Amino acid sequence: MRNFEDDPTLEDLLTSDQLKRLNRMLSALCREPVEISGNRDSGAVALEFNLETVGWLSGGSSGQERLAAADLVSFLMMFIAKYRLAANLHHDTTEASYAELQKQNEALKASEARYRALSSQLQDKVDEQVAVIKQAQMDLYESARLRSVGQLAAGVAHEINNPIGFMSSNLKVAGEYVSDLRQMVPDTDQNRELLDDFADLIGESSDGASRIASIVSDLKTFSSIDQADYTLCDVNELLSSAVHLLQTEYGQDLDILEKPGELPKISGHPSRLSQTFYNLLDNAAQALRAGEQGTQGGRILAKTSVDSDGVRVVIQDNGCGIAEDIREQVFDAFFTSRPVGAGTGLGLTVARDTVRAHRGTIQIDSREGKGTRVTLSLPVR
Repeated sequence: MRNFEDDPTLEDLLTSDQLKRLNRMLSALCREPVEISGNRDSGAVALEFNLETVGWLSGGSSGQERLAAADLVSFLMMFIAKYRLAANLHHDTTEASYAELQKQNEALKASEARYRALSSQLQDKVDEQVAVIKQAQMDLYESARLRSVGQLAAGVAHEINNPIGFMSSNLKVAGEYVSDLRQMVPDTDQNRELLDDFADLIGESSDGASRIASIVSDLKTFSSIDQADYTLCDVNELLSSAVHLLQTEYGQDLDILEKPGELPKISGHPSRLSQTFYNLLDNAAQALRAGEQGTQGGRILAKTSVDSDGVRVVIQDNGCGIAEDIREQVFDAFFTSRPVGAGTGLGLTVARDTVRAHRGTIQIDSREGKGTRVTLSLPVR
């Protein structure tokens, strides 16, 4: 709709139908027909709008009649212009309001997008904090468990070492007494048989006392109750202690082949490394139990070596292996394939976190029904 900022023409003010209708009404009012057009005829009177000529009125019975008709048309065009002005003002206001609403809508959309992004970032932060809290809970659980083992080992060492020392000393003296008795008693078949049995009993008891002392020593090494948090570690010694403890727990019926290599000592946390080795060995023993051959036909290999990446520890078994559909879950906390109550689901999680804490790597290769190989790489420095 035109705003009339420029000079309007007759066509801008009146449509062709409106112009024909106005000609009919004016002709009915005058004694002779009149006609409004954009062309100037002889005797035509100018039609003015805002002091500008927009058309011409011709016809009528006299000049006075034409002037009166022209004044009437100019008067009507003034009201037409006012109506158009009001309509244009309303149109412009509506368009401005619509544009402002569109602007506000775009701003609202942008604000909503920002809040969505902030909400997503907040959710990510919450997830990160939840993961940190879960990790802290696991660390606290593991730390408390290790402290309990350490306290148990300390108690066992304190309560058993002294009696075992007395027993070992007394058994050694008893063995010497047997030698003396051989010289003192008559040399008969019955006496020789009795003294031989007595010597065998003392020897077996002495071996049992030595074994108990060895178990206590392995338990102390395993829990590292006599060492600081981080110190120089002998990986072979820690792995061997874990092997002995596992064999003790399984009644010496495990076939574990140890192949220790020449290793440098590494800086680390002895108790956590011992726990890691024990967890991996226990998983291997459980895999043998679950396999078709059982522990009697299975074997575990515990091997150490050194390469360009540092100390390398391999623990391998020929047990049941890991099913392909759960291999990606084995490091998840509290995930276990064992029956309910038979495992905590933290063994491999603790092993992975311990290796990472030592800036190392852990890799698991497994074939279902064939066995599993776990490879640890621990840097020397």
